[in-house]
Amino acid sequence: MAVTVSLALLFGFLLAVLIRSGSLKAGGAFVAAMFGFYLASTGAAPTVNHLMRAVVDALPNL
Repeated sequence: MAVTVSLALLFGFLLAVLIRSGSLKAGGAFVAAMFGFYLASTGAAPTVNHLMRAVVDALPNL
């Protein structure tokens, strides 16, 4: 749970930075957020969670 909250905050921060820098407009940010929201309710959600868990577990070994 802590990793999920941390990743959500990290991606939210990165999204805010992209919007502020002008690299991503509000419409694109909305589409990205909606894509993530709907992706989480599909069958791909467990695969994405496993992938992110593997990345997080591998980071300390670098």
